[in-house]
Amino acid sequence: MSALSQLSPQPLWDIFASICAIPHPSYHEEQIAAYILARAQECSIHAERDQVGNILLRKPATAGMENRKPVVLQAHLDMVPQKNNDTVHDFTTDPITPRIDGEWVKACGTTLGADNGIGMASALAVLFDDSVEHGPLEVLLTMTEEAGMDGAFGLQPGWLQGEMLINTDSEEEGEVYVGCAGGIDFKTRLPLTREALPAGYQTLTLTIKGLKGGHSGCDIHLGLGNVNKLLARFLAEQAIALDLRIVDLHGGTLRNAIPREGAATLAVAADNVASLQTAVQHYLSTLKLELGAVEKNIDIKLEPTENGTAVLNIDSRDRLIALLNSMPNGVIRMSDDFKGVVETSLNVGVVTLNDTHAEIHCLIRSLIDSGKEYVVGVLTSLGRLAGAETVTKGGYPGWKPDATSPAMQLVRETYQTLFGKTPNIMVIHAGLECGLFKKPYPEMDMVSIGPTITGPHSPDEKVNIASVALYWQLLTALLKAIPERR
Repeated sequence: MSALSQLSPQPLWDIFASICAIPHPSYHEEQIAAYILARAQECSIHAERDQVGNILLRKPATAGMENRKPVVLQAHLDMVPQKNNDTVHDFTTDPITPRIDGEWVKACGTTLGADNGIGMASALAVLFDDSVEHGPLEVLLTMTEEAGMDGAFGLQPGWLQGEMLINTDSEEEGEVYVGCAGGIDFKTRLPLTREALPAGYQTLTLTIKGLKGGHSGCDIHLGLGNVNKLLARFLAEQAIALDLRIVDLHGGTLRNAIPREGAATLAVAADNVASLQTAVQHYLSTLKLELGAVEKNIDIKLEPTENGTAVLNIDSRDRLIALLNSMPNGVIRMSDDFKGVVETSLNVGVVTLNDTHAEIHCLIRSLIDSGKEYVVGVLTSLGRLAGAETVTKGGYPGWKPDATSPAMQLVRETYQTLFGKTPNIMVIHAGLECGLFKKPYPEMDMVSIGPTITGPHSPDEKVNIASVALYWQLLTALLKAIPERR
């Protein structure tokens, strides 16, 4: 028995515990898919997959509800694989270990996968629990949402029969989402030239860690530290003054997660080591002063390491530092139409070096296409100045809000009836799949709800237990309240 079995609603938490036990990071969803298909067969629920691996499950209406509008519950199969550097965990083979911590469920040094595992568990619980009343029901589980929305891109017209879609990928109880940002990946590839390690130089690794990280959409406005930008800032201040030579530089692992940990391996003349140590301590003090309110655990280490055989030459070093230091990051513009909502943002997510080039992988998000185009233009110009190649890929549309949406009105009225207060009708800066669903299903009415999840895409991810119960209460009441077809 899982520790989660004591929580309510038990059917949902039991399924979530099973999801946690099965590895399912992006591009490794086959085990979780096999589990779902096996459960569907046991329960005599129709199941099929499309050409990209999306799963569609169908269940007939509860007796007496056959004339209700057919509904699609939607979640994605994959989770974001993030862990602390001191946590030993292989996301492709090891289960997630959930634990109860007061009012929350967390994992042990890794992402929990509540994004979107709780939503997936809720949809499956509806299917497998015959006590839940509903009209004609479909559950759509999409592939590889977190790494590029592959399943949503591959969804074909004519497969779904539903008229209303409830997306379960939102992360704040009491908020109903009716629109979201679109996004596009941007990669910069900077050619580099190396030369022999200068005589008399020592090699040290500068590591920045302890940052919170988080979701590059939902958390981008919080002013959290981005390790790639913090490394670039230090090098811009000290590389020329201390004649630092770069052996390696890396930070972040996913373009849609704010990077928490990174390191630069540096070669420095022996008589400059003490000055470098002093500069590191001064920089740490500066960052604690500037970011201490939001980044309480930030730390910087400078440790000797085995000498490398080659370093970037001066020109490559300076172009790399200038490029990375000048890249914008974070909120680019707030929305004029939706108070308090980010309109356009940029996450400098992943930086890697090899012998011949550096790669910088960013994710641009915007509620409007022109916002994405603006940031693409800025990054393209910076790349051109630095002599780098740039490319965009994986662009996906935003989900345009519909103020007259019957689904939105139904959720608002149902929430008001259940809890005696009006939910917030919101547009979210994160990327939901609804915008992509609108292409093959332009007439489908859509809304997104979910429980309260904080720290998604980071090892601090946690889901509020009480909010899951409220979310389940709302979801099951909505299914019971779906109106009849006209």
